[in-house]
Amino acid sequence: MKRSLKLTAGSLVVLSIALSACSSGKSGSDGEVLHLKWSTWGNPGELKRFYELTDQYNKDHPKTQWELVAVPNDGYEEKIITQLQGGTAPDAFYAGDTTVVKLIANGSIAELTQLMDKPSSPIKASDFAEGLWGGSKKGDQIFGVTVDCNPLVMYYNKKVLQDAGITDDPQALYEAGDWNWQKLSELTAKIQAAGKYGLVLEDWSSPIYSWVTTNGGKVYDKNLGGQFVADKDPKALEALQYLSDNVKNKNFVFSGSLPKGQGPDAMFMSNQVGFGIAGRWWVPEYNANTALQYDIVPLPTNTGNKIEPAGIPTAYMVMNKKTAHPDETYDFLSYFVSKAGQQFRLKGGNAVPSVSGVDDLVLDKNAQPAHAQYFLDAREIGYALWPSESAVPGASDVVKDNYDLLLLGKQDAATTLKKMAEGVNKKIAEANAK
Repeated sequence: MKRSLKLTAGSLVVLSIALSACSSGKSGSDGEVLHLKWSTWGNPGELKRFYELTDQYNKDHPKTQWELVAVPNDGYEEKIITQLQGGTAPDAFYAGDTTVVKLIANGSIAELTQLMDKPSSPIKASDFAEGLWGGSKKGDQIFGVTVDCNPLVMYYNKKVLQDAGITDDPQALYEAGDWNWQKLSELTAKIQAAGKYGLVLEDWSSPIYSWVTTNGGKVYDKNLGGQFVADKDPKALEALQYLSDNVKNKNFVFSGSLPKGQGPDAMFMSNQVGFGIAGRWWVPEYNANTALQYDIVPLPTNTGNKIEPAGIPTAYMVMNKKTAHPDETYDFLSYFVSKAGQQFRLKGGNAVPSVSGVDDLVLDKNAQPAHAQYFLDAREIGYALWPSESAVPGASDVVKDNYDLLLLGKQDAATTLKKMAEGVNKKIAEANAK
């Protein structure tokens, strides 16, 4: 997921972790204790909590002992797929939004539908927001359960706005129904005139498509075989033109054009940028900076509605189809994504629960941002990356490469959408032909 920081091979050495075969056999002469493994990526803070959860689970289930085998972000998918092919993969593991589709297609992960339907299961499909399933479903069949989620919202730096002479509060504008694209352009223009950056734009799928959907536009059409159709939608063209115009006016700036080492989160904390788009992953570092004054608001719309669907980065917990102990593996998987599991993992964390019933994790009144409810509002109507893209190798790269050209001023909006459609639909056709 986007919120995860990279875990290097070197840091894994410090953690004394090494990948090994899926150990689902019994140990000890009495043959009573099962030893199983699960894998994920994560930043050091996340991994610390994962180790704690694993230890606690093992204490509560003395006859089933789990080992967390952490894997670096770089090469995670390749490592897991290689292990699956070689019969050494862990019993349960994280799968990103593109990985899960590949694993469903090659038959290497187990279907979970019937297990979730059992009366004894601690999780039900209805416990999770519909938009979070993404590519983890094939029809009505469930192969992965979202571990948590990160609905995109807009952060704003109160000091930067104040220094620019802005008296409007974006949160108050939102509640009044006046938080829209025109207002964002007005505020970022004032920030730019004051010598700061208005809004930094990033070039990965969720924020790109959020501009289209907050304008009521459409990107893919499942009724047309999942084809990319944004090039035929005037609202999608309007969205990209809006971005292009604001970059040219210097109200917005493309992250790819910033000096090396300058990211939107660091610039936000140093009071150099007024607005940023992210999930909850920015909250821990922002809260640690006691001098930072910030809040959040849903993404502005251009439809007249207060809020529209926006992207939600997520990942899924899946089960190795070849695990020798599917019941014990499902017990661990279902606990991990359940209310109890997410309550344990996400307290004070950098993600939003994907399961209903533990929203209090986000609404802690003692922690910023003040209006954290907006994370939950965005979760309820947002969407994970569509299988039309996540299932097709290289499709996201086509979108990103052309979007970069747009923001760098090397390609107009209409040409950008045309080339996106041509490139993506070609890759969809190639994937379907295999």
